[in-house]
Amino acid sequence: MSEQDAGPFARPLSSDLEGLRLEECWDALRSASLGRLAVLGPDGAPDIFPMNYTVSEERIFVRSAPGAKLVDLARDPRVAFEVDSVGDIVWSVVVRGTAARLDADDEIEASGVLDLRSASPTGKQDFIRISPREITGRRFRSALRR
Repeated sequence: MSEQDAGPFARPLSSDLEGLRLEECWDALRSASLGRLAVLGPDGAPDIFPMNYTVSEERIFVRSAPGAKLVDLARDPRVAFEVDSVGDIVWSVVVRGTAARLDADDEIEASGVLDLRSASPTGKQDFIRISPREITGRRFRSALRR
């Protein structure tokens, strides 16, 4: 990609692949609404759940129904959250951090998670905050390759 295509913040990882700077990662996260939450299951293996999300104050917020992921998060709050987009430009952002269930009404309201719409028909009255420890992102121009 040319410097013009890459934007002012991208850094080349190779001639075809660019790493995203932190600001670009946050911009990418704010531009989407569906990601994948990876938690550690009871056997230590990862489980992945598609989740609608919102971003507020450099944290990610999701709504959840009761179930396995909440049990897993109570046991081990370490998570990864991945968001991507496929088009002419393909990008992916991975957030590694810690998840916590929200209990305080003022934090729930301030986060904007109450306005979050879920693609799932299941009622979601549990709220989770993901606090990042590490954020990485990359992008490249789409091309079919073998």
